[in-house]
Amino acid sequence: MANITIYSTPTCGFCRMAKEYFKSLNLTFTEFDVASDQAKAQEMFAKSGQWGVPVIDINGKIVIGFDKPLVDRYLGK
Repeated sequence: MANITIYSTPTCGFCRMAKEYFKSLNLTFTEFDVASDQAKAQEMFAKSGQWGVPVIDINGKIVIGFDKPLVDRYLGK
C-alpha cells in the first residue's frame, strides 16, 4: 500500500485532478492545504524545493505537479 501525501491549495486544478485520480484507484492519501497551513508549506518546500502545487509524496518519492506517468511509476503501475 502506497503512503501518499499531497500538498495542495483549494483553487489548484491539477491538485483536484491528482486527488480524483487517487480516488479512482481507491487509494487513500493525506492532503495538506498549504494556503492555510504555513508549517506544511515549509515542509513541502523542504521536501521539493518548490512553492508551486501540487507536490505529491509517494513513499518518500517526490512528484512536482500532476505528472501521471511518474505517479504511476512510483505507484508500481
